Amino acid sequence: MYNLRFLFTLLILCNYAFVKAQVAIIESPDKQLRVDVHVDANKAFYTVIFQGKTILEKSPLGFKTNEGDFSSGITFEGSKSSVVEKQYAQDRIKVSNVNYKANSLTVSFSNTDKKSFAVTFQVSNNDIAFRYDLPTWKDTRSVVIHEENTGYKFPSTTTAFISTMMKPMTGFARTAVSYESGYSIDSPISAAKSQYGFVFPSLFKVGENGWALLSETGVTSAYCASHLSEISAEGIFYVAYPQQEHNNGFGSTGAALSLPGSTPWRTITVGKNLNPIVQTTIPFDVVDPLYAPSQNYKFGKSTWSWIVWQDQSMNWDDQVKYIDLASALNYPYILIDALWDTNIGRDRMEKLIQYANSKNVDVFLWYNSNGTFNDAPQGPRNRMHTAIARKQEMKWLQKIGVKGLKVDFFGGDKQETMRLYEDILSDANDHGLMIIFHGATLPRGWERLYPNYVGSEAVLASEMLIFSQYARDNEAIFATLHPFIRNAVGSMEFGGVFFNKFLTKDNKSRNKRLTTDAFQAATAILFQNPIQPFALTPNNLTDAEPFLIDFMKEVPTTWDETLYLDGYPGQYVILARRHKEKWYIAGVNAKKEVIKLKVNASMLKSKTLKLITDDQNNSPKHQDIKIDKNGQFEISIQPNGGFVIH
Repeated sequence: MYNLRFLFTLLILCNYAFVKAQVAIIESPDKQLRVDVHVDANKAFYTVIFQGKTILEKSPLGFKTNEGDFSSGITFEGSKSSVVEKQYAQDRIKVSNVNYKANSLTVSFSNTDKKSFAVTFQVSNNDIAFRYDLPTWKDTRSVVIHEENTGYKFPSTTTAFISTMMKPMTGFARTAVSYESGYSIDSPISAAKSQYGFVFPSLFKVGENGWALLSETGVTSAYCASHLSEISAEGIFYVAYPQQEHNNGFGSTGAALSLPGSTPWRTITVGKNLNPIVQTTIPFDVVDPLYAPSQNYKFGKSTWSWIVWQDQSMNWDDQVKYIDLASALNYPYILIDALWDTNIGRDRMEKLIQYANSKNVDVFLWYNSNGTFNDAPQGPRNRMHTAIARKQEMKWLQKIGVKGLKVDFFGGDKQETMRLYEDILSDANDHGLMIIFHGATLPRGWERLYPNYVGSEAVLASEMLIFSQYARDNEAIFATLHPFIRNAVGSMEFGGVFFNKFLTKDNKSRNKRLTTDAFQAATAILFQNPIQPFALTPNNLTDAEPFLIDFMKEVPTTWDETLYLDGYPGQYVILARRHKEKWYIAGVNAKKEVIKLKVNASMLKSKTLKLITDDQNNSPKHQDIKIDKNGQFEISIQPNGGFVIH
C-alpha cells in the first residue's frame, strides 16, 4: 500500500511539473500542426507535432547579446493569441495569388536582469514561422545579438538532405562562400558533421513521421544571414551566424539591431509527404514589400553566350550572334557577361544595345560586386560596392537603356553584405533596373521584399557542368533535389537547358553531357526563376530537333500555380506548373534504371497533349499523349532522362 501511495504521489508531481513546464500551445487552423512552448530549468524550449507525430523534440530557444543573456535564467511572463489572414499577389514565385491564414502566438519572457523579450509564432497549415521580438529596455534602444540558441532536435531516426556551407575565402579567387556545394542525400543526421555547418534550406525525412524543410526569411540590411551548425553531441542543429572569415575577415559576425526590433523569421515546413514542401509559400507569407516598384518590370527568357562559349565570347561579333539568337527565339533579353567593359568597351556597348533594341531584345549586363572581400579580377570592378560609384553607374546604365544587372562574387553572409544586397536593389529600382545575384547567398523572401529582384544562383548551377566532372556525373541527382530544397524557398537562377552534346563551343569534344535532350527541356519547367538565361547556342537552331526549339520558344518563366505530382529527392521528380490557362508537366529520372509511373493530373483529364520524351536510344521524340478520364497517364522515364507534357 505504501509503495502504491508513493507511486501515485510521484505520478501527480511529475504531471504537475510537466504542466508547469508547458507554458503555451499553438495549433494550425486545420489543427494538424502544433507547437508546444516549454520552460524547463529556466530555459525556453519548443516542440513540433504533426498529425500526432513528433517532428521536433524539445528544441532550445533564446539568444545572447551585449545587453545580456536571453538563453538561460528565463521566466515565463505570459502569452497572447491572434489570427493572421493575408491575401496577396506575387509575380515572381511558384504561384501568383496566395491566401495565407495562420494562428499567431506571442510568448513573453524575461531574463535574470528583468529584461523582457518575446517569441512570436505564426502557424499555418504545414508551416511554422517564428522570430524574436525585442522591446526597448528603459533607455537602451540598440543591441548587438552575438549568437542564437535557437535549435532543432529531430528524432534520431531522421535522415538529412543537406548541403555544406563552403569554407570561406576558398575556391576561385577566394570568392567562397557562395552556396555552391553538393548534397548529402538521405544520410543519418548523426553524420551531419561539418566545421562550417550547412546552408539553408535543409530538408529532413523524419522517419515515418513526415518531412521537414528548415529555412529563414525576412533577412534584410537589418540582420545577418544564418545557417545550420553541424549536429551537436546532444543531437541538435543550431542556428549559426557567419564565420569571422566571411568578407575577408572584416566585419562583425552578429547582428546590430535597433530597438524595438525583430530578428528574421525561422521557418519550418512540414508534411506527411513532399507536397507541402514543394508548394510552400512561407518565405513570402510573413514579409511585405519594402518599397514600390519604379515601373512594371518585364520578366522572361534570355540568351547567354558565356555559359558555353565562355570568356572568349565577350566580343562584339559573338554578342551580335547571341542577340540574333534571342531575336530568333523571341526572347526579350540577352545577358552579356564579365569583361564586356574591356573587350567591348563602354562606348561600343551603347551601340551594341542600340543594335539589340533594333531586334526587340533588351540587355542585362554583368558586374563584379567586390571591392574589398575577394580577389575576383573580372570587370567591371569597383562599381557596385560604394554608393557614389554605384549611383553614377546606374544613372549611365539607365541612360543607355540597360534593363538589368547580374551582380557576382559576394563576400559572405555578414550583416554588412546584407546591406550591400539591399543597397544595390534599392538603387537599381530608382533607375528601373532588375537585379540577378550570382556567386551569392540564398534569397530570403526577397521576391516579395524587393520588387526589382529577379533571382539568385545560390546553388551548384549550370556553370559547374562546364567546370566539373563531378557536377556532370551528378546532374540528374541534383536536379531531383532542387524542387524540394533550394527552389522550394526562392527563385533559382540556374542558367541551364543545354542542347549541345558537348558543353563547348565546337560541340565536338570535352565536357560531354550525360543527360538527354528531354531531360534538359524538363529543367526549363522544374527550375523556377522569372528571368532565366538559358544555355542555348546559335548552332542549336539547326542541330537541335525543331520541336525542342519550338518548346523553348513557348515555355514561360513565370507561373500561376505549381503542383507536386510525384517524386523522391535524389531519385526522380514530377511537377506540374500553370502559366495563365496552360499547364506544363515535367519530370526527370536520376535512377540507374527506367522508371514506369502512373501519374495523376486531374486538371488535364480527358485531354490530348504533346509529349517530349526519350526513345530507348535516348534520342528525343515528340508525340501525342492522352490523359484519361480520371486524369491519369502512364510515363516511362529513361535513366538521366526526362519528359515534358505541354
